[in-house]
Amino acid sequence: MAQVGARKKGTGGRGTPATVALEAAGVPFTVHAYVHDPAAASYGGEAAEALGTAPERVLKTLVAEVDGALAVGVVPVAGQLDLKALAAALGGRRAAMADPAAAERATGYVRGGISPLGQRRRLPTVVDAGALGHATVYVSAGRRGLEVELAPQDLVSLTGAVTAPIGRA
Repeated sequence: MAQVGARKKGTGGRGTPATVALEAAGVPFTVHAYVHDPAAASYGGEAAEALGTAPERVLKTLVAEVDGALAVGVVPVAGQLDLKALAAALGGRRAAMADPAAAERATGYVRGGISPLGQRRRLPTVVDAGALGHATVYVSAGRRGLEVELAPQDLVSLTGAVTAPIGRA
């Protein structure tokens, strides 16, 4: 079982670009750290288990190409990103998963730790509409084994996201 620790906003410690962005915006959030297992089959599933929360509340950040331009889809770890729905939500025609190296370069984060917050280059973002049904959700804080918990409305606001049903079981 992974260890979990929580740090409230403003309690010090070294931040990530995601937590720095949250602090700068004055948004309430909680940081949850757990011991990441490099052999874990699913980063998101590992996070949900370590945090002891429903996988529907833990969101993964996926970088795709919509009509050749990078974009972000944020969906529950329990499901998959519907690429056609992502393209439609952004007014595009076609979408495909982005090359992992391109995703890392654009966001400034490593695969498995990409956060929708504090990215090096702000990409068009779509958050799955189902996230709005929860009081709080969890997203990567910018590295494997570190999640931030925040209100989904704050996530949408800070990322400039649109919401749409882009996740599927």
